[in-house]
Amino acid sequence: MQINVNGIDTRYILSNEGGGPWLTFIHQLGGDLSVWDQLAGFFRDEYTVLRYDVRGHGQTAVSDRQFSVADLSQDLRALLDALGVKKTHLVGMSMGGMIAQQFALDNPDRVDTLTLTDTHAATPSDGRALWEQRAATVRNEGVGALAQATMERWLTAGFRDAHPEVVEQIREVFENTSSEGYAHACLALRDFDVSSRLRGITLPTLAVAGRHDAGTPPAATQAIADAIGGARFELLDAAHLAPIEQSQRFTALLESFLQKLV
Repeated sequence: MQINVNGIDTRYILSNEGGGPWLTFIHQLGGDLSVWDQLAGFFRDEYTVLRYDVRGHGQTAVSDRQFSVADLSQDLRALLDALGVKKTHLVGMSMGGMIAQQFALDNPDRVDTLTLTDTHAATPSDGRALWEQRAATVRNEGVGALAQATMERWLTAGFRDAHPEVVEQIREVFENTSSEGYAHACLALRDFDVSSRLRGITLPTLAVAGRHDAGTPPAATQAIADAIGGARFELLDAAHLAPIEQSQRFTALLESFLQKLV
């Protein structure tokens, strides 16, 4: 389904066979809502599951201007408003986790629980140039130039060998991502920093990291949990896309976390 959000034509999918509480998933940079297919299928019997393509990704239109993570958070708020959603459980992976943090800080009354995976609260100063380099590369060569290195960073070699069909689907989505949308998002992540505000989050929070994540070291995700009072931290045997590589374990963790709080 498509809806106009802040002037951006936005794709979203609702799975609400159970008609229960809202559960919203936000995907990673260079991804789209399909990365959550398996999880949506599991939770749709008990929750109203919302997935959407972030601005400049998937089938959501590309912005004609540079945007920030705060803008992406406002996109989510506008989408929830349009769908009549007062509160939701929020799950964000990588870039999605940054959007989720921003949204929870800006709209604490709209969030039931917060689940953050493979993400950080700020881009370190020595990492800013990397985002600028990636933006320049995709603008000059297309996102395909980053595909192989990205798959190797996102998923362990063992998983890639055992599940080539999963890797191929994720890679296809990545390669079909708009170069300009990807570049805009890179610069938004370059400037992201909510680290000084995290202690203001009082929501029940689950933070999950992949033990083999070289791009976002587990310590970065654990630091978020340490800063949020009462937050729970879990480490999975995975690389950057821990909810995908360890889908059964992540599903069990999320189910247990949500059931304790519903």
